[in-house]
Amino acid sequence: MKVRKGDNVIVISGNDRGKTGTVQEVQHGRDRVIVEGINLRYKHMKPTQQNPQGERVRVECAIHASNVLYYDEKAKKGVRKRPDKES
Repeated sequence: MKVRKGDNVIVISGNDRGKTGTVQEVQHGRDRVIVEGINLRYKHMKPTQQNPQGERVRVECAIHASNVLYYDEKAKKGVRKRPDKES
């Protein structure tokens, strides 16, 4: 995969198209990434002794790595990240 943890990326397809965020986790075996603030879903937490009421928590879910592009701050758009050529 061309993206790494900590890279700024832009989503190029799906419900969050056009949004940018930082990669928090890369799942190499599944070709998926978790991006901060993107693809938020509700997770229902059961009541426990520490939290007797229970709650609904919004968490970031993984999206496929092909749906994100490296975000270039200077150009203000997504760019393909290519390896540097060695001389």
